[in-house]
Amino acid sequence: MITVRRSADRGKTNIGWLNSRHTFSFSRYYDPEHMGFRSLRVINDDKVSPGAGFGRHPHRDMEIISWVLSGELAHEDSTGSKAVLQAGHVQRMSAGTGIVHAEFNGSSTEPVHFLQIWIEPDTLGIEPRFEDLTIAPEEVQGKLRLVASPDGRDGSSVIQQDASVYISALAEGDEVALPLAEGRHAWVQVAAGAITLNGQGLQTGDGAAVSGETVLNIRGTAKSDILLFELA
Repeated sequence: MITVRRSADRGKTNIGWLNSRHTFSFSRYYDPEHMGFRSLRVINDDKVSPGAGFGRHPHRDMEIISWVLSGELAHEDSTGSKAVLQAGHVQRMSAGTGIVHAEFNGSSTEPVHFLQIWIEPDTLGIEPRFEDLTIAPEEVQGKLRLVASPDGRDGSSVIQQDASVYISALAEGDEVALPLAEGRHAWVQVAAGAITLNGQGLQTGDGAAVSGETVLNIRGTAKSDILLFELA
């Protein structure tokens, strides 16, 4: 079964420097019918104006993944870590017992566009940690590139949950597939472009919950960037 969540139905935040769309309930956007899917709690599609961003704020007991689509995302946190993520790169932050961080546009002239994902951990109170992944274009073009997993396989970042997170860039006509074992679920999010998911059409901003399927067949019907979550 595939249940589609259309882009236009997402929650919205627009406060000038931030234009955001929320697949699931977040901050002032509350929808009891869209509180998450399995362990996947948040998918925020954020566009931040040049020089602006989120000031220092705390998190705890959450796996937070940021994927930069365009521009530069600067990060700093209470562990003393600082980084600037370029387009295509991924960061994983395990908030654990508590971490304070800030995220802001690293450019004074160009906007930054990124997706931020929250996954609920299966163990609370771990030591905070983070990791940046530099993803080369050839790793994702026409392929599913694993970026987060519970065991760190295939060069992915370790998260504290039985969930695997993939990204992919598809040209028109490219196809990728992922088997789903019995009892496993998936969420597919189209960051940009247009695809078919087991024959179902999805466009920019659309997402889809998948249960009871044995395989995911994804085909690009335009140049596309996608996220795929394989979930318990």
